[in-house]
Amino acid sequence: MQVRNGIPADQLAVRWRKSRLSNPSGSCVELGELPTGAIAVRNSRYPAGPALVYSRAEVAEFLRAAKNGEFDDLYTIGGVKLLTQVTRRLLTQVRR
Repeated sequence: MQVRNGIPADQLAVRWRKSRLSNPSGSCVELGELPTGAIAVRNSRYPAGPALVYSRAEVAEFLRAAKNGEFDDLYTIGGVKLLTQVTRRLLTQVRR
């Protein structure tokens, strides 16, 4: 089977997993390793919905950028930072 972005996630033979710190309401991002080594990503609320497929290098770069705070500006509402220093420290510890 050719795997491409947008493929229905339930057609992929992967073991989906999400963070242990995920929200119990089910709105989580799940990841699964494909036989090729690529990483598929899906929305846990829509398990049959489209999957996005990334190379390991792309996932590694995203995680590096997130750990370095490159997306912290996305944690704001009306200019108020939602990611506190305490939360940032906890996330840093979890990411190690």
